[in-house]
Amino acid sequence: MNANPIPKPSINPPDIVRCAYMELVVTDLAKSREFYVDVLGLHVTEEDENAIYLRSLEEFIHHNLVLRKGPVAAVASFAYRVRTPEDVDIAEAYYKEMGCRTERRANGFTKGVGDSVRVEDPLGFPYEFFYHVDHVERLTQRYDLYSAGELVRLDHFNQVTPDVPRGRTYLENLGFRVSEDIKDSDGVTYAAWMHRKHTVHDTALTGGDGPRMHHVAFATHEKHNIIQICDKMGALRISDRIERGPGRHGVSNAFYLYILDPDDHRIEIYTQDYYTGDPDNPTITWDVHDNQRRDWWGNPVVPSWYTEASLVLDLDGNPQEVIARTESSEMEVTIGADGFSYTRGDETDFKVGSQL
Repeated sequence: MNANPIPKPSINPPDIVRCAYMELVVTDLAKSREFYVDVLGLHVTEEDENAIYLRSLEEFIHHNLVLRKGPVAAVASFAYRVRTPEDVDIAEAYYKEMGCRTERRANGFTKGVGDSVRVEDPLGFPYEFFYHVDHVERLTQRYDLYSAGELVRLDHFNQVTPDVPRGRTYLENLGFRVSEDIKDSDGVTYAAWMHRKHTVHDTALTGGDGPRMHHVAFATHEKHNIIQICDKMGALRISDRIERGPGRHGVSNAFYLYILDPDDHRIEIYTQDYYTGDPDNPTITWDVHDNQRRDWWGNPVVPSWYTEASLVLDLDGNPQEVIARTESSEMEVTIGADGFSYTRGDETDFKVGSQL
């Protein structure tokens, strides 16, 4: 664990509106197109021989996901939209004051996005901040295009980092608020769900070897949309790409499904979390030994969900070094003698999270 705190800049942070898109590097663009377009039904805004720009049904900005062909499967950008053009300037100055490497491009790093700054943040993740973007048709009333498993919004990212408390402080200084977290009886934080928009999270920090990307999540309107995706994957004989679920989370209360793309990037399909927009929205804290935080029905969690994640790139396009977590990982404290199950020592302490 890195004991050095991340310095808080003297200036206010940029005003982040929401998570907006992720740029994924994939090794076979045709296979990835088949997965994201033909199976999941994301809509193509634009494509060429090197990249595909995809968006969800309700989106009006150019894209929520970029698939870029490259030699190593990884994440090139966790991109956030900011409230004003001036907030791009603020983001650049904010990270420079922290001593982070930054790169600014007036014409953007991807098609459809204008003036942007990318940074190697203090946790080693490639963050991007932008305001200017091309508008495209919002497909909300294009019922002729609506599929039974329609993905309607980009919902959140999930990041793996060796030092969650350090990362939590950094993101809180950046303006994120914590909706839920996981702790043990000693107060050690294993994970935190953090938001800018008024949902449970725009990103989450999960404890483990990192920096790595655990998953990117798209929302559906209802549970039955997720079940349809499972049925479709079964019919296509690719149900082996369903890693976990469907199920109901304790944390976030959301109905979920985790699937793997052709490069093993993990995608969550997500629905039915809750509103967090009030200024006094309470933080829910879960005991790390309570398996219902991960699956409300008590189903076991497959080991790969704790151990596998995607590499992230630096600003030169090289994979960041993965640093091992040195303190107890969530996986280590949630494996019982009979596999992934309840490990709570005192059943009288059982409760559905505590409101702080």
